[in-house]
Amino acid sequence: MSDEAWTVGRLLKWTTEWLGARGSESARLDSEVLLAHVRRCPRIALYTAFDTPVADAERARFRELVKRRGEGEPVAYLVGSREFFSLPFAVTKDVLIPRPETEGLVVRTIDLCKDASAPRIVDVGTGSGAIAVTLAKHLPRATLVATDISPAALAVARANAERQGVAERIEFVESDLLADPRLVGPWDVIVSNPPYVRDDEYFALPRDVRDHEPKAALVAGPTGVEIVRRLAAEAAERLAPGGWLVVEIGPAVAAEAERAIAEQALVPGQTLKDLAGLARMVQGRRAAT
Repeated sequence: MSDEAWTVGRLLKWTTEWLGARGSESARLDSEVLLAHVRRCPRIALYTAFDTPVADAERARFRELVKRRGEGEPVAYLVGSREFFSLPFAVTKDVLIPRPETEGLVVRTIDLCKDASAPRIVDVGTGSGAIAVTLAKHLPRATLVATDISPAALAVARANAERQGVAERIEFVESDLLADPRLVGPWDVIVSNPPYVRDDEYFALPRDVRDHEPKAALVAGPTGVEIVRRLAAEAAERLAPGGWLVVEIGPAVAAEAERAIAEQALVPGQTLKDLAGLARMVQGRRAAT
């Protein structure tokens, strides 16, 4: 056995190789995030501590997290948080892990509300609260409601709103989409990242997603647009004149989602693409008159 000390640099090198051999596409980043979490320091601080020995207790904790990562458990669940729109959000297995693609919903909603004096916005299926909380931070005059069918998800969202100092500006409502009477509107923007994975796509999802993130927040049904279709029908009745429905979708169901919007009393908007050039958001607008 080597007597070489287990320094920060040596641990990162060994772990990166080990995770990479087990299929991680971000093995170095995973290693850094986990070690920074164990050492309770910013990730960037690791770069000035490569030659620093790591204590036995920290190595034991790091080893356990790395083992779980090697078995496919997402890093965000292991460390309990994920950054979204440059803000930290707590995540548990009751909510989806916020993704960069979803930031487009926030950008689009801010753009739609930039000239409104006091926009009314509802985030349907809020999960961790990432969308609603971020909008509250960037739209200080907005009235915001965040809904979810899961009480456990709403508890995570509330905690994140408190952490970011906007809990008093967001009403949290347990509801199946917009069914609760408190959600009658009228709304200037209804924004949502709903389930949109088809049944036949589920088993092709990456292992860390399929085996760990909540299936009910991922899978919509045979077509992938069952939830989008229901939400579009409810939104058509609850939007203010000129109000917008903005919904994240997957590229595989984009055409079906566009049809689901067009079937309602909404004027279809342009489907927006993400940074990878893939269809990512469908839109509909209620006629102004």
